[in-house]
Amino acid sequence: MSTFSTTTIKQNYFLSQPHQPFFIFGVLWAIVSMVLFTLSHKGVIPLAVSENEFHLYSLAFIVFAQFFHGFLFTTFPRFCTSMTIAREVYTRIVWLYQIASVLFFIGSLVSPWMVLVAMCAGLFAHAMAIFTLHWVYKIGQSPLKQDPYWILVAHIIALFSHLLWVIAYGFSLIWDFQGWFEFIVPIIVNFFFVFLTFSVAQRMIPFFSHSQEAKSPYFVEIVFGLLVLKTLLAMVAFGVGEATVSILLALYLIREFLRWKLHPFQSPAIVWILHLALFWLPAGLLIGGILQIIETLTSLDFLFAGVHLLVLGFLTTVLIGFGTRVTLGHSGQPPHADKLTILLFWWTQIIVLSRFALSVDTAFGASHGWLFDATGFAWILLFMIWSLRYGKILIRRKSS
Repeated sequence: MSTFSTTTIKQNYFLSQPHQPFFIFGVLWAIVSMVLFTLSHKGVIPLAVSENEFHLYSLAFIVFAQFFHGFLFTTFPRFCTSMTIAREVYTRIVWLYQIASVLFFIGSLVSPWMVLVAMCAGLFAHAMAIFTLHWVYKIGQSPLKQDPYWILVAHIIALFSHLLWVIAYGFSLIWDFQGWFEFIVPIIVNFFFVFLTFSVAQRMIPFFSHSQEAKSPYFVEIVFGLLVLKTLLAMVAFGVGEATVSILLALYLIREFLRWKLHPFQSPAIVWILHLALFWLPAGLLIGGILQIIETLTSLDFLFAGVHLLVLGFLTTVLIGFGTRVTLGHSGQPPHADKLTILLFWWTQIIVLSRFALSVDTAFGASHGWLFDATGFAWILLFMIWSLRYGKILIRRKSS
């Protein structure tokens, strides 16, 4: 009897808070996704779907989606002053996501139709997650719901893009349906990757930094409006216009972030990594805008350099920082970064710079394949070491 009781307690702890299973599976699929993508790009294995489609879908709607849900299912009720999300609610979403993920990765190797089934399951899980967050928002007693509102807006746009993807992909299996991928990409990048992360970061990072500076009037609304304009210009392939908006948005964000007086050089590592992530947002927009203008005026192709600066520099750094802080704080441990964790923070920046070097290298025709291998390996190593360091805390609450 005692053995049965002990096993039950361990299993219950893993599912006792929503961030725990979502983070564990998010890390697992982050590794699997990059391994398959790298092997496909090197010609070792064939994929049943387009390589670019596999890369973006797996990261957006399998990896990052689960990290987002894990963090928000834990913190969103606090934002809204609402009751916590019931375990039976989030566990259903967790397991549906894993079914969708397994089907997607197997289908990517054997059948595009299995991929479609996986996408439908993933879309249903995504919809359940957004419905849950909307329910929390509606019942919340907080009189200040501006930040939760914009988080929901970003999620709903992401869900809409997910629906468009499933429909377009389904049609492409029957008819020669071209151009849909390029249409959906800017929506996912600008609103699921950038705006959703920004809407959370602009609330939490000043709080963690004890910044007392009030935000500029209509700050989030201005960022949202410029991202809408940037997305529309990307859809009609007006590169110079999109680049101009990116640069203007970058300058506006830099001015605002500097005004917050975050003091990154006087902050502990668990906080300054978030400051670094925050400034990657305007840096990625600024550098990406400049490179986009160069691409428009020349024949150079920087291989999505701006997008990767945003996704790796801003989004991934935020996730590593927030994920570490939430994992420690919600297990009853002080949110303190040890030497290994600080090394992982810097390792994330090496990944960013390595991927940027790959873009520059490709643009000028050097094509050093080892840069691609190094970036993919660095990504896999990041999540493997992070899981070894924090996996026991998430599964069993043990730090060693």
